[in-house]
Amino acid sequence: MTLAPGHFHAALVQKRALGGVHPRAHVYGPLDTDTLAHVSRVATFNVRRDNPTAWSLDVRAGPDYLERFLREQPGNTVVLGGRNKPKVELMRLAVENALHVIADKPWIIDPDDFPKLEALLTDAQTREVMVWDVLTERFEITNWLQREFVRDPELFGQWQTGTPQQPALVLHSVHHLKKTVNGAPLARPWWWFDPAVSGESLADVGTHLADLALWMISPDRAVNYATDVRVLSAQTEPLIVTEDQFRQVTRMSGFPSDLEPLVVNGQFYYAGNGSATFAVRGVHVKMTTAWEFVAAEGGGDTHNCRARGTRATVTVRQQPDGRPEVFVSAANPADRGAVFKRLSEKCALLARDFEGLTAVDRGAEAQVLVPDGWRASHEDHFGAVMDEYVRYFNVPRALPHWERPNALARYYITTQAVGLARRGG
Repeated sequence: MTLAPGHFHAALVQKRALGGVHPRAHVYGPLDTDTLAHVSRVATFNVRRDNPTAWSLDVRAGPDYLERFLREQPGNTVVLGGRNKPKVELMRLAVENALHVIADKPWIIDPDDFPKLEALLTDAQTREVMVWDVLTERFEITNWLQREFVRDPELFGQWQTGTPQQPALVLHSVHHLKKTVNGAPLARPWWWFDPAVSGESLADVGTHLADLALWMISPDRAVNYATDVRVLSAQTEPLIVTEDQFRQVTRMSGFPSDLEPLVVNGQFYYAGNGSATFAVRGVHVKMTTAWEFVAAEGGGDTHNCRARGTRATVTVRQQPDGRPEVFVSAANPADRGAVFKRLSEKCALLARDFEGLTAVDRGAEAQVLVPDGWRASHEDHFGAVMDEYVRYFNVPRALPHWERPNALARYYITTQAVGLARRGG
């Protein structure tokens, strides 16, 4: 059951057929352009030439959609991918009715909503229902490899603690307003630009970066937000969007009245750029989220990450061709040979599952060569998220014990960063 769709991510979880998921899906929402766009996106999956899906949509749209949803409940899992501010309340309603939830990030965008999320996850645990985040970045092969290398003490050593000025982990993400999704230009709804509805970039894209930080610094271990996390500083800076650029990405004739308070001299100030510094178990982290209007020809969204250990530094770096690659360098030049030897051994071990994975000496650093067959697009990662959800749905005891506390920790980081930035850093 998809409830109040609005973001294109709500459709991408259905981009391919899913084993164990019934092909009949229900859509509850107002009869508006957001709901129609969602139906249209799912329809394109059914009519594509290669590997078409066979979804059957039962659309129940109208002003009473929420009441109908609560009354009828024809399924057992709710997909949420729309406006972010009301999302935690919709999640609460689903959990109270013993429904499982797949909710696209961010679940919350303001620090005042954190207690609601904590109560929601406690209730979900009591009712034995899953609340699942759409954490696609975990399925990017270069991010996964970076985590594997960091977890190897013979290769990485231990985490350096770093300082707020020189963090041990640095994550930098750039997204673009104008882009192509599922082969077609993306039309963004106007409310997506409203920080009161969608949140600021630190709360939105920052969710992915905070999750990756926890995922690498504390792999397979629960993080207690109250004792293990300190949010130290945060800043935001607007991206200036012209009226013509706004028209291009929304298909609207101009800025709607709801956004007028953020329009100065005909230009919209979008809360798209932010950075935050925090510490997880003493390891200092800096995450930066940035938005630009459009990528250079042939480019796309980018992700760069540097992790510093006592033996090696492991980096994911975007290349000029747009692909991220993994590089490893020794923390001490005298250890270069030993570090490269261990990296080669590690790649050979991983090649049992990822055939063709090798390391090449580039001089000051080694590059990990990832075969094309192991790379996937961002849109394909949504299918991987759903595969994992279905697996845990069928075997709930296999769900890692650290997922719930770490969900709280990542949203503590993002919302505390938003609060700090609003107070001037």
